[in-house]
Amino acid sequence: MPLGKKIAFLGTGNMAEALVKGLLRAGTASREEILCSEPRAERRAEIQARYGVETSGDNRALAERADIVVISVKPQIIEHLLVEIAPAIDHRKLVISIAAGIPILAIARKLGAGVRIVRVMPNTPALVGAGATALARGAHATDADLEQARALFQSVGTTEVVEEPLLDAVTGLSGSGPAFVFLAIEALADGGVKVGLARPVAMALAAQTVLGSAKLVLETGEHPGRLKDQVTSPGGTAIAGVHALEVGGLRAALIAAVEAATRRSRELGEKAAK
Repeated sequence: MPLGKKIAFLGTGNMAEALVKGLLRAGTASREEILCSEPRAERRAEIQARYGVETSGDNRALAERADIVVISVKPQIIEHLLVEIAPAIDHRKLVISIAAGIPILAIARKLGAGVRIVRVMPNTPALVGAGATALARGAHATDADLEQARALFQSVGTTEVVEEPLLDAVTGLSGSGPAFVFLAIEALADGGVKVGLARPVAMALAAQTVLGSAKLVLETGEHPGRLKDQVTSPGGTAIAGVHALEVGGLRAALIAAVEAATRRSRELGEKAAK
């Protein structure tokens, strides 16, 4: 459903481009409603040619014209951006931040009291319309604000609403998780090569197996353990492989990976808050 709002993306990297593409594809926003800021002239020309949206190098000017301001710059430069756009932000605008690790409180300190902020943690599969995004709203954001933010990110995948302190856990699981899954796909393909498959065949089979297995979990609603049991027949090949994974500590390694990534996200957030 169209939002009927003017949306300014301040920073037009891969994630912002994925959102622009998704919004247009889903009909959530029209070309005339999307504004993109980008310091590099060649990137502005590329985005304009590809999507037919307005581009500019002036963050403040676009923020002034927008109903929804999406902060999509790297965390290292967000402070400079917030100082630049602060005069253009008031309580009538919704601010959505996808800057990893930057707390709502830190954004609010720069933009002023009463600003409506929703903080978002997307992940890279949003680039192909299969993202998993978590959203947390600030003290002044309304239910309607949250639904508008969800509409944006549902154009590139699925969304979940959490309390802000849990965004570190989200970062550890779905934010960092694609790296863990890519590693698993690479390892599965390596296993295929070891037992005689050509590399392209092994990679295609490994990637499709992960995709299909995830789709089976989501579409059936079955517990993955139950689905695993359906594959592992007595004395068969799958149970032999599962035993090897258990000996190798796959479960413990993945749990530890999520925990380590969560801990690092928390450390970065605490540093940003100071």
